[in-house]
Amino acid sequence: MAKNFAEIAFTESVKKLQELKGSRRSYERMEKFRIADRLTEAEISFIKNRDSFYLASIGTQQYPYVQHRGGPKGFLKVLDSKRIGFIDFVGNKQYVSVGNMKTNNNVSLIMVDYPTKTRLKIFAKSEVIELNENPELYKLLDLKDYQFKPERMMIFYIEAYDWNCPQHITPRFTEDEVMAAFLPQQEYVWKLEAEIKAIKEKIKS
Repeated sequence: MAKNFAEIAFTESVKKLQELKGSRRSYERMEKFRIADRLTEAEISFIKNRDSFYLASIGTQQYPYVQHRGGPKGFLKVLDSKRIGFIDFVGNKQYVSVGNMKTNNNVSLIMVDYPTKTRLKIFAKSEVIELNENPELYKLLDLKDYQFKPERMMIFYIEAYDWNCPQHITPRFTEDEVMAAFLPQQEYVWKLEAEIKAIKEKIKS
């Protein structure tokens, strides 16, 4: 637990509950750990391999709104040790997250690697940028062959992050991950089929 993550997440009411439930003392010790306000190689590698994440924003009526954002693996780009961003493509045009960020740019992101039961939580300041406002940034975020219409860009300035425990995360696998896992077996089957075919042809001759 990084000190600055605790400073944001552990409000007075949270601390009172921790005290009541007996966890305050251990978390108080953990709060003295290092500041983690910039990404290390571990976080950068993790983010680069994600094909989705969850984005929480806050509306003017003080309700949080959580939205799933996805794309091809690597659609969320690491710009430097304190900035990540992506191109926001046209969706259902409700614009709840975008509208919320116009009035409150505090957001939270949760990224999960389901096969390894690994979870990264991020507090960030958000910035919504129109496509024509920063062509150079668009080039950095561009996905080239992704067949959807881009609408805007979103940049997140890292304030704090923390790795979460794997408890209660059910392992799930994408189609590509399943295919990769079974590929050696499939290749072995192809090899056997080729050998059987060769034997049959030899017998016929």
